[in-house]
Amino acid sequence: MDTTRRTVAKALCWQALGLCTMTGLGYLFTGSVSQGGAIALTSSGVALVAYVVHERIWDRISWGRRHPGET
Repeated sequence: MDTTRRTVAKALCWQALGLCTMTGLGYLFTGSVSQGGAIALTSSGVALVAYVVHERIWDRISWGRRHPGET
């Protein structure tokens, strides 16, 4: 089971990659780095919270997990 701290660290790392990608896409669609960045920041903030909640919920579900000693 991951700790909350590890889950948040994974989420931050993933969101950094997403932030760069979304800024580039936002720029391509708007022609403005500031508007692209605003889109990326908004999207990243919402996605970060959603990812952490998603991970914590799945951490409580035992379906599909193998326990030590099981084959």
